[in-house]
Amino acid sequence: MWKKYIKPYRKEAITGFIFKLIEAFFELMVPLIVADIIDNGIGKNDTDYIIKMGALMFLLTFIGYGCALVCQYFASKTSQGFGTYLRNDMYRAINAYDYDDIDRIGTPSLITRMSNDVVQIQLAVAMIIRLCSRGPFLIIGSLIMAFRINFQMALIFLVCAPLIALTIYLVMFKTFPLYTNIQKQLDHVSLICRENLSGIRVIRAFSKQHYERKRFHEATSKQKDEQIKVGKIAALLNPCTNVIVNCGIMLVLYVGAIKVNVGTLTQGEIVALINYMNAILLAMIAFANTILILIKASACYKRVEAILDIQPSIVSGNAKNEDSDAPLVTFDHVSFSYHSARAIEDVSFQINQGETIGIIGGTGSGKTTLVNLIGRFYEASSGQIYIKDKPIQDYDLSQLRQMMGFVPQQAVLFSGTIRKNICWGKLDASDEEINDALTLSQSSFVFDMEKGIDTYINQDGHNLSGGQKQRLTIARALVKKPELLILDDSASALDFATDAALRKAIASLPQTTIIVSQRVSSLMHADKILVLSHGQLVGVGNHHELMQECQIYQEIVHSQLSKEAA
Repeated sequence: MWKKYIKPYRKEAITGFIFKLIEAFFELMVPLIVADIIDNGIGKNDTDYIIKMGALMFLLTFIGYGCALVCQYFASKTSQGFGTYLRNDMYRAINAYDYDDIDRIGTPSLITRMSNDVVQIQLAVAMIIRLCSRGPFLIIGSLIMAFRINFQMALIFLVCAPLIALTIYLVMFKTFPLYTNIQKQLDHVSLICRENLSGIRVIRAFSKQHYERKRFHEATSKQKDEQIKVGKIAALLNPCTNVIVNCGIMLVLYVGAIKVNVGTLTQGEIVALINYMNAILLAMIAFANTILILIKASACYKRVEAILDIQPSIVSGNAKNEDSDAPLVTFDHVSFSYHSARAIEDVSFQINQGETIGIIGGTGSGKTTLVNLIGRFYEASSGQIYIKDKPIQDYDLSQLRQMMGFVPQQAVLFSGTIRKNICWGKLDASDEEINDALTLSQSSFVFDMEKGIDTYINQDGHNLSGGQKQRLTIARALVKKPELLILDDSASALDFATDAALRKAIASLPQTTIIVSQRVSSLMHADKILVLSHGQLVGVGNHHELMQECQIYQEIVHSQLSKEAA
């Protein structure tokens, strides 16, 4: 899958790779020049030769440095581009998720995977281009150069290299599962942060700051312990490889001294061999550190891949919304479960066009679930839902949701102007249409603001009251003039006078309306009222019919209204 994201930058990646190999090649030449300077310059006291070869060595170093800069540029460009494409695909995938998928994975985990995990993968891509090409080339090149200088001395290199490779493998084997656990723990820390930031008012109201600090400290301490544990194992890498290489250097010096005495090896060649041994050490360490980054990135990529591999169970159909005299919504023995917990069970009813429908029931009775099924935010577990006598699965999702104006329980507004928020319902809405929607939703407070509909709304609408936010979300739904308006307990923060004025205004509109509410007064004048209890439909009818036939409805009414009002 990663090839898809590297493909647009394959030229940059290959260019960076080639320039890094050129740098490594020049680096391999330097020890030979140093050996030549020692043997032919210093050994023969030839100053001109020393200056000439020193200038050549400086030139090779400068060219190598230039190649490294070019490689760094293309590696950065490739890794950033890789991350951009990957994030875009993740965002696209997450936006196509069903509510069920988002509930299962969790928002904090999704944010962590799109931010921290992708950053780790970007780092790995850059390191692969910069170091994974250079490291093996230097190691193999140093071995070849060692054999070129002296076969017997090169055997010491052949012993050291596998020992270093074994050390790297053991560290990799031990740290891989630990990095996976660290990323999971980071999800938990993100969850606590998100809960604390979104619930700061509740935390302060209950004076729970100390408790939340303790909870956050425990989570971060657990992550710290995991990091220390993996750090201790990873920290063994450098000393172990240093010990092996330094032992190799001692052997080179010991055996080399004997060979220098007998005249089969020069002093310059000994220095070159030590330089090549150090080159192998540095290359191995760099390669090992890159491997650690790759291990961490591999754990992150598996988490990212899990996001991209999820296929939404709700697939869009092809049918378009067409005019029809058929019932607007029909539920035919519909049931739905949240992860084996039954929410709706064998519900059947019909909503005709132009009707006002009320849905009432106790907390957890399935009211919100029922209206979410109409918008196909969840897929029914069994039974069938029809829109204008067509199965809901046949409809194009954008067409289906365009015909609806949905106002959820929680009033969600986005940072930006009031105009920008209301135009979510209709992007090209005129000022007149926006003002009409504001008037219908009883949002006249907007007209009293200094900048009117161009007033800026802070994040989550913190500069507005709960009732103001609810009325603006209703205006956002009304501006699109939907065929079906769904108000899911969206007037709970309004006073009774404003609620009554809102109901009167909405009743004057021709569209079909579904009102979900805990207040009997909000829906007692509806054409039809659905009474839910523990996910079952226990009553259907108008207010007077239900007062005669449905005991649960009677209990709700008597708990809220006087006998005269009922």
